[in-house]
Amino acid sequence: RRCLQEYPCLEYGNQVTVWVTLWAADSASYTDSSDDETSPRDKQQKNSKGNGDFCIKNIKQADFGRREIEIAEQEMPALMALRKRAQGEKPLAGAKVVGCTHITAQTAVLMETLSALGAQCRWAACNIYSTQNEVAAALAEGGFSVFAWKGESEDDFWWCIDRCVNVEGWQPNMILDDGGDLTHWIYKKYPNMFKKIKGIVEESVTGVHRLYQLSKAGKLCVPAMNVNDSVTKQKFDNLYCCRESILDGLKRTTDVMFGGKQVVVCGYGEVGKGCCAALKAMGSIVYVTEIDPICALQACMDGFRLVKLNEVIRQVDIVITCTGNKNVVVREYLDRMKNGCIVCNMGHSNTEIDVASLRTPELTWERVRSQVDHVIWPDGKRIVLLAEGRLLNLSCSTVPTFVLSITATTQALALIELYNAPEGRYKQDVYLLPKKMDEYVASLHLPTFDAHLTELTDEQAKYLGLNKNGPFKPNYYRYGNILFLAVHMVCVRRELMSLM
Repeated sequence: RRCLQEYPCLEYGNQVTVWVTLWAADSASYTDSSDDETSPRDKQQKNSKGNGDFCIKNIKQADFGRREIEIAEQEMPALMALRKRAQGEKPLAGAKVVGCTHITAQTAVLMETLSALGAQCRWAACNIYSTQNEVAAALAEGGFSVFAWKGESEDDFWWCIDRCVNVEGWQPNMILDDGGDLTHWIYKKYPNMFKKIKGIVEESVTGVHRLYQLSKAGKLCVPAMNVNDSVTKQKFDNLYCCRESILDGLKRTTDVMFGGKQVVVCGYGEVGKGCCAALKAMGSIVYVTEIDPICALQACMDGFRLVKLNEVIRQVDIVITCTGNKNVVVREYLDRMKNGCIVCNMGHSNTEIDVASLRTPELTWERVRSQVDHVIWPDGKRIVLLAEGRLLNLSCSTVPTFVLSITATTQALALIELYNAPEGRYKQDVYLLPKKMDEYVASLHLPTFDAHLTELTDEQAKYLGLNKNGPFKPNYYRYGNILFLAVHMVCVRRELMSLM
C-alpha cells in the first residue's frame, strides 16, 4: 500500500517486487539471516547504558526480544504473581545466581522475576541451538550478563559458561542448571567456589543423574534440589509440553504428514508418553521401546506395541529418542534405516543418537535447511537428521509458554528455599521439592482456567488425617499412576475368578 501511494505509476509485477523487497527488509532486522558471520566473541557490543558485560549475536534485536518477553508474560501467571507477592520482601536479596538453561522468552521472564526478588544473575545457554537471539539481546539491554547465541560451537559453549563464572569481583552463591554442564564446569575448573555456594537447582533428568552420581561418590559439596522429579515438572512440563511440541518441531523442519506413518519412540517416561499420545492422535502407528517393565506395561495398556528397536528399524518412518541415556540409536541401526527415515531426539542431551559415527568419509552430509540435514549413504539412501541429534523442540521450534511457567515457578521457589534455608536443614545431598511447594505452584496456575478448588470441611480433614491447607497427598503418591490402576484391575479379576 505504501508503494502504491508513493509510486502510483508502478506496474503490477514491479509493485509486488518492491513490496516483497520492503517486507524482507523490515523482517530482516528480526531474523538471523541479516547478521554477518562474525563470531559474537569478536564483536565489541554495548547496550544503551554503555554496559558491555555480555556476549550475544546482535544487541540491535533487543526491541523484538522485549515484545516476545511481553507475550510470554501473559502466559506465565504464576511467575508474575510471585513477583507481586514477594517483591516487597526480596527473598533473594544478596543472591548471586549463575544459570545455564535454554535462553528463551520464558527463561527471560524467570530471570527478570529473580531480579525483581533481589537476585543478581549471570546466564549462559545449555543448548547451542535453542537460544532466541532477540531475547538474549533484550536481556542484555536490560542489564543482564548473558553469554549465548544460536549456533554456538562446542568451544563457544564452554567459553560462554566460563565467562559467566570466571569474573573478577563477582562470585555465585546459587546455581540454576539444566543438564549439569555448569555444575560440571565449576567442579572441574573452580572447585573452591563451592565454599560460598549455598545450593544447586537442577531441572533435567541428565543433570539430576549427574548429581546423584556425585552424591553417591561423596563428592557433592552442597545441597541440591531435584526439580526434574517434582510433580509439577514431571507431570506437566515433561508430559504436556512434549505432547504439543513434538508435532511442532517435526512439522516445522520436515512438513511431514503423521497419518499412517510408522513411528518408534524410544523411552516411555513422561516425555515419551507425551510424544506417543500426540502421534497416536494424529493417526500414526506408534511402537515403543523401553527397559523398565513398569513403563513398558504402561505403554502396553495405553495401546502401544512394545518392541526392540532392531525389530522395527527397517520399517519405521520416524525414530524419536527420549530416554536420557547414551547410544540408544547406534550406527548399526542408522545403517539399516529405510530411505527418508526421520531421526530426532527429545531428550536433553545429544548422546542418545550416535551422530559422531555418521561423520565418516563414505557418508555425505547435505544441509537442507536450518537444523535439517540429509545424511547420504554411498548407495543413495538418505536419512533426515534433525538438530544434529540435539533436543528437537527447543532447537527447531518453540514450546508452550504456560507449561514452562509451571517449571520456572518451581525453579524460582527451589532457589528461594535453598537460599533462605537455615543451616543444617539440608545436607550435602539431593532433595525433592517439598510436596506443599508443588501444590502451591499448581494453585498459582488455577485462576487462568477460572478454576474453583473445593475446600475440606473440618470433619472431612479430620477423617482423612489432613491439614485443610495441605499437603493433600503423601510423598510416595504418584499422580496419574496408570500402573496402580492396572494392578488394581488384575487383583479384581483374580478375586472374580476365585468366586466362579
